[in-house]
Amino acid sequence: MQLPTSFTTDGKRLVFSELTPESGGEIRTVPVETASGHLTAGVPQLFLKTSTTNVFPAFSPDGRWLAYADSPAGSYEVYVRAFPDNGSQVQISNAGGTLPVWSRKGHELFYRTEDNRIMVTNYTVKGESFVVDKPRVSFGKQLANIGLGVNFDLAPDGKRFVVLMPAEGPEPRETQSHVTLAVNFFDEVRRRVAAASK
Repeated sequence: MQLPTSFTTDGKRLVFSELTPESGGEIRTVPVETASGHLTAGVPQLFLKTSTTNVFPAFSPDGRWLAYADSPAGSYEVYVRAFPDNGSQVQISNAGGTLPVWSRKGHELFYRTEDNRIMVTNYTVKGESFVVDKPRVSFGKQLANIGLGVNFDLAPDGKRFVVLMPAEGPEPRETQSHVTLAVNFFDEVRRRVAAASK
């Protein structure tokens, strides 16, 4: 099973996680080219072996760093490594974390805690070193719990999130969170407009 998660800003490399029978989880990257309007992938390259496949690897805006989550000690934490990997690893979260998301506008790295809140840390790059500040709460409200699924993303301007929140209402909690999928939406709009104009 392969789960693609992030392109470099120039669109020339894709990172994905993969579950392999012989070695468990791996983070791999693959060069990508566009020819005649079609994307073609090159040969995948191993970046890192992980303890799980739910690592959500993400390239930094400059393509020099790769953030990911892993659970080598049993609970997920967020880490950053140089790309290409030089063997050093910096732990970002300090009390559990997953789903790293880079800000495109500033030196911020966001992630989700185990209790579904959004944290952020500021970072600086000093030569070949990735230096992080202490993480702090960025969005204190609790997001909808959908397990290891993605329940937030950061807007390109870095100032807003799109989040999946738990539904609020008198129904039991098990029936509150739901998604409505509208199929053939514009056909339905045309049908209703025609019916209303008669």
